[in-house]
Amino acid sequence: MTGETIWMTSREAADHCGVHIRTVQSWARRGHLPVKGLSPHGRPLYDFCDVARAEMVTRAKAKRVLVPAA
Repeated sequence: MTGETIWMTSREAADHCGVHIRTVQSWARRGHLPVKGLSPHGRPLYDFCDVARAEMVTRAKAKRVLVPAA
């Protein structure tokens, strides 16, 4: 690992986590997911590790787990 930060848009984060884009925006609004920058279009960018952490924390609080499709 080179230590490079992987940036994700809200759409990419939602696709990665298998949730709706509004869920990712909610995580950011509620403080679970810090915005680390802005895209050239002015849209929020998130650190991949922060996205994974927000997903884990919110799923744990909701007592939901991600089950792979059969």
